[in-house]
Amino acid sequence: MRELFINIKSLVQVRENQTVLKGRAMQELPCIDNAWMLVENGKIKSFGEMSTCPYDVTENHTDCSNRFILPTWVDSHTHLIYSGNREQEFVARIKGKSYEEIANSGGGILNSAKKLQETSEEDLYLQAKQRLEEVIQLGTGAIEIKSGYGLRKEAELKMLRVAQRLKAEYPLPIKVTFLAAHALPNEWKNNKSGYITHVIEDILPEVAKENLADFIDVFCEKGYFDIDDTKRIIEAGKKYNLPAKIHVNQFHAIGGIKLAVEENILSVDHLEVMNEEEFEFLQQASIIPVALPSCSLFLSIPYTPGRKIIDHNLPLALASDYNPGSTPSGNMNLVVALACIKMKLTPEEVINAATLNAAYAMQVENEVGSISQGKKANFILTKKIPSIGFIPYSFGNHQIESVYLKGNKQ
Repeated sequence: MRELFINIKSLVQVRENQTVLKGRAMQELPCIDNAWMLVENGKIKSFGEMSTCPYDVTENHTDCSNRFILPTWVDSHTHLIYSGNREQEFVARIKGKSYEEIANSGGGILNSAKKLQETSEEDLYLQAKQRLEEVIQLGTGAIEIKSGYGLRKEAELKMLRVAQRLKAEYPLPIKVTFLAAHALPNEWKNNKSGYITHVIEDILPEVAKENLADFIDVFCEKGYFDIDDTKRIIEAGKKYNLPAKIHVNQFHAIGGIKLAVEENILSVDHLEVMNEEEFEFLQQASIIPVALPSCSLFLSIPYTPGRKIIDHNLPLALASDYNPGSTPSGNMNLVVALACIKMKLTPEEVINAATLNAAYAMQVENEVGSISQGKKANFILTKKIPSIGFIPYSFGNHQIESVYLKGNKQ
């Protein structure tokens, strides 16, 4: 297949030499105004200014007048696979209960785990399939999916198999993360060390044997898994060549960032609560901080200090945290808007954070995240909008006319 896109108002995030963007570099968003782009066999073949277009524009083309093209969003942190919903907890929070109070009374992750354990693999797939198709229409062109709502061996494996099925059936990069250390199941509530041993010795080898995961993750948080627990799981993952990504500093700073630096993991996700020294720790490593602003919105908790992270010459990625309890939305358009509105990032910074940096945070930077020759033709064609800043400005809406994956309109 070959298609030419012409008269593009601006081709956004055009890059040749690429690296993780940090600090002031996140302000730079290379664009080509009044551009053309050729897609061939599902990949970006070439592009340039309209005045240089060497192709016949009368055949098999799309006129993009007054529209922008930019890379699809890369969502590097989701819990897309779950069963049912938790709207009752949403109402409970409105009435005054905290997220932690709900979790301590049997709600939260344990509530989702019970539902998932009772759901067949086929039903779980059908629910996840619908969610994935919805977020694709909202511009997501690469996504990470975690387990963690199983908390029993067969349920965790069931989640991972569903994720692998999605990975095989949909035309976007999908990475899968093993997160059995998401919460402590009731049957192990008096033996946390035993549960971690069970995860490491009984579940992880099966995950590796069936090649079900790309990463390993831990919820490093007070009341969940502490520093020693987290280190055990990170080290276990290394034995199976599973890079670590950890949930850290969502409610409390308990030393997880220092550990992440010592272990040189891939990303630290959440970071709503940070101490000054933790910015300095992150400067010593190549870890990517990942902010999840729609979680902060939904739970009414602090926002990740994204402005401060960037001002400390660090990289930043954005993701949705799509899950049934704390972020029942995978709308990355809302995520980038919130990052501007609540975290004081510029439109250029949020686009960099939600495309190229997010691609690095899930190790798909060679496939997506920028308009580059040879990358997958996963891109967004906007509606007729006045500027790229209009995307976060029009929060609650999306300015997408079409989404293309491997060059095909979805």
